[in-house]
Amino acid sequence: MTVGRFFLRLVDLLPMPSLRVQRIIAAAVILTQGGIAVTGAIVRVTASGLGCPTWPQCFPGSFTPVPHAEVAVVHQVVEFGNRMITFLVVLTAALAVLAVTRARRRREVLIYAWLMPASTVAQAVIGGITVLTGLLWWTVAIHLVASMTMVWLAVLLYVKIGEPDDGVSTPVVPKPLRQLTALTAVVLAAQLVSGTLVTGAGPHAGDKSITQPVPRLQIEITTLVHVHSSLLVAYLALLVGLGFGLLAVHAPRPVLVRLGVLLVLVCAQGLVGTVQFFTGVPAALVAVHVLGAAACTAATAALWASMRERSKPEPVEG
Repeated sequence: MTVGRFFLRLVDLLPMPSLRVQRIIAAAVILTQGGIAVTGAIVRVTASGLGCPTWPQCFPGSFTPVPHAEVAVVHQVVEFGNRMITFLVVLTAALAVLAVTRARRRREVLIYAWLMPASTVAQAVIGGITVLTGLLWWTVAIHLVASMTMVWLAVLLYVKIGEPDDGVSTPVVPKPLRQLTALTAVVLAAQLVSGTLVTGAGPHAGDKSITQPVPRLQIEITTLVHVHSSLLVAYLALLVGLGFGLLAVHAPRPVLVRLGVLLVLVCAQGLVGTVQFFTGVPAALVAVHVLGAAACTAATAALWASMRERSKPEPVEG
């Protein structure tokens, strides 16, 4: 018996999950994928990045925090707590795979579901590299970008689960508007990357060791902030242009609602970033800004997914 068949035999022992259960699990995947990015930001702004200085253990010989003269208890608790949340990410990812496999969903849904645990493993490896290299700014940057990618994929999983397996996918808006939506996603990606560069040159390195300071990106932060804010303006301008286009072709209401939500989120994110800049980047707002980044990523993914509709084919009259 092959491993695949053995896995399917085990899955068949589980109760058949309803569509509602599948969507609840998929929603939990989105929340945990975005949540781990926010808690990671909390680790960074509290200088707890090396609260557990080794990986996968917290300290040599122990997977849990232990009294240590050189590492404050609060830093240990924050970093260890973030690692524990990883188990929620793994749990929801595993449940998603089990649910859609047991429900015998189409191949597309299965692929998106399996991407969750696979990408979680990749994230764990990136996190380990981040710790073992002493929080090098570019490893932290990769960590955040990977998290946002997983949020995007998790939203698509949620959408795909809600579609009928025997349906036919058709576009609901003209191709130029779908291409414009794809362009907004590209600009969003560039904006996220530029945000990680701002972080790499900013005051929150993740650790405040005097003897072994964390290396920072040696670029003037004001320059990076201007690049980051310019990309935000470009992103917002594209969304406004997309909105006029969607109104002109009388796009379906769900598409317009998702665009409206996204516009509100982007404006709020811009406001948070502005306040951050003029108030010296307070720690609390960093976490809020990362939450906003995850929300904007999820909303953009939802908008992109709404550009096509999968519905059951009309019965042929004989």
